[in-house]
Amino acid sequence: MFDHDLGNPTMSIEQYAGQATEFDVDVAIVGAGGCGLTAALAAHQGGASVLVLERDPTPMGSTGMSTGLIPAAGTRFQTEHNIADDAQTFANDIVAKTHGETDPAIALALAGASARTIEWLVDDCAVPLTLVTSFQYPGHSAMRMHGTPNRTGKELMGALCSAVERAEIPVLCDATVSTLLVDSEQRVRALRCTRPDGQQETVGVGALILACCGFGANDSMVREFMPEIANGVYYGHPGNLGDAVRWGRELGAALGDMTAYQGHGGLAKDRGVPILWPVVMQGGVQVNAEGHRFSNEARGYSEQAVDVLRQPGGWVWMIYDQQRHDLMLEFEDYHDAMDAGAIRHAVSWEALAADLALPLNELSKTIADVERCRVDGSVDDFGRAFSGTEPFRAPFFAAKVTGALFHTQGGLCVDADARVLDEAGRPLPNLYAGGGAARGISGSGASGYMAGNGLLTATTMGRLAGTHAAKTASD
Repeated sequence: MFDHDLGNPTMSIEQYAGQATEFDVDVAIVGAGGCGLTAALAAHQGGASVLVLERDPTPMGSTGMSTGLIPAAGTRFQTEHNIADDAQTFANDIVAKTHGETDPAIALALAGASARTIEWLVDDCAVPLTLVTSFQYPGHSAMRMHGTPNRTGKELMGALCSAVERAEIPVLCDATVSTLLVDSEQRVRALRCTRPDGQQETVGVGALILACCGFGANDSMVREFMPEIANGVYYGHPGNLGDAVRWGRELGAALGDMTAYQGHGGLAKDRGVPILWPVVMQGGVQVNAEGHRFSNEARGYSEQAVDVLRQPGGWVWMIYDQQRHDLMLEFEDYHDAMDAGAIRHAVSWEALAADLALPLNELSKTIADVERCRVDGSVDDFGRAFSGTEPFRAPFFAAKVTGALFHTQGGLCVDADARVLDEAGRPLPNLYAGGGAARGISGSGASGYMAGNGLLTATTMGRLAGTHAAKTASD
């Protein structure tokens, strides 16, 4: 447990005593990221009056900093590409990645609702999602990532914002929710928000959805719950201060998997741009300053973050070649990395080693070991197989990367309708949570995170929260 101050010290829970409100809505949503906007669209479609409150001047959240890729099983887009997949297979992948540490019922519920979420976003909300077929992320037994054309979270957020605008759902920005007004039955009856000029407004609510993400920007919480990544670069939204956790805990909500997080072992050092993992999954490697590989990079980018931080200087080189470089051009983030000067290349291993100040003999031995595994199908000392990937061919490329914390995966325990649960497993009357505010499906650490877990819980849990909250508000 923890006893330090969580999030914003001005946040509070107050007893509801019939306080006057400026206006009332059926469903209020705290946070205008991917989860909040998806929840808003679903609640609006369910017939509820909706208000989204966002602390920042414009909606972005953690979704805006992601690749915007959402996993789903059994979509018509998979069928169009003759990809066989279903909810149980997806759920099994989620549980397997966590070594059985996540809640299998929640994993299956999210996997089962994922295809509907993708098709609803495309058909009802005009979000331009297509299936990613150029590579497969670690842990996924099928190609099931769906993304916008340029594969960016900013583009996904733009499409969600446009959908919200078309639906005429009000989004109140520069509005910091500071207080929840709660009655004797633990029902949230109103909230109080503060505007930049200090003016406060009180809003009556029929149901409340917490979509204000996790606590990655709260240094004291990170050091308490996830000390292994505390020295990593935080590459996430600065508003992730643990607000939802604090409110929920004060209301008696249960917390789960507070030690879980999404790390990333490929943040371009001193550039603030991620080098995405397809370069590894297609046969690229990482070497430290001594020219040595040090782990199985293909396990996943999340757990790789700590291994990178343990190397001399806390950084390593991502090593690949022209064909992997060409693959990465599909991603806007990679273009950003090139623009930032993070990508280096050379016509030979000798020239690359000289440019990177790596010992040529050690780098040559490392590359030779990798190529031997490609040819004979053997598994290396770290348990990685390279069979099925193409050999390196000049020119060769490199990017200096470090380990980073992207976002936390622990939070408020919820059921399959996104209702927040108390410590006895009972749902609170009208409180919901999704995305980073809720307990995720990544188990207890970094290794359980599977690509897309964050946006799966943001979009699918957000849709489920909005749908159920609209029904609760109408009761």
